[in-house]
Amino acid sequence: MLNERITALINDQINMEWYSAYFYLSIHSYYVDQELNGFGNWFYVQTQEERDHAMLFVKYLQNNSEKIQLLDVKAPSMPFGDFRSPVVAAFEHEQKVTAAINNIYVSAYELKDFRTMQLLDWFVKEQNEEEKNTESIVKKYDLFGNDPKGLYMLDNELATRVYTAPTLVL
Repeated sequence: MLNERITALINDQINMEWYSAYFYLSIHSYYVDQELNGFGNWFYVQTQEERDHAMLFVKYLQNNSEKIQLLDVKAPSMPFGDFRSPVVAAFEHEQKVTAAINNIYVSAYELKDFRTMQLLDWFVKEQNEEEKNTESIVKKYDLFGNDPKGLYMLDNELATRVYTAPTLVL
């Protein structure tokens, strides 16, 4: 069995991951409505990733005979005024997710919960990738996004992203 604090933090993280999926689905919808389907594709794939992250945490709790506590998932309410603001919001959101993962890691370390730390090692690496990818889109948008041709090329680049399920053994 896991420590109560770890179980509670992971249940909170499950909720955060589901919120992340909703959040990225809202960004996906925004870009598709604006006919930036490449941006929409990138965020649709991100939605799938976040859903899988939630399920990895669910499975971890189940594999440790812990109760899943599903919480209400808050609907995202971010009006986007321009094409740049969603990618900035995504980068900032990933920083919050990283902080939450790190918080669980600190608790697991304090409790000498090596099993949970091993799970979180994968998520720490994943969050590094998530922050790097979203920051890269912000930087590319800042370089090229104000030029229609540059925006078109960036949209085409983002259209090439495909979903790959995580390969984490629990």
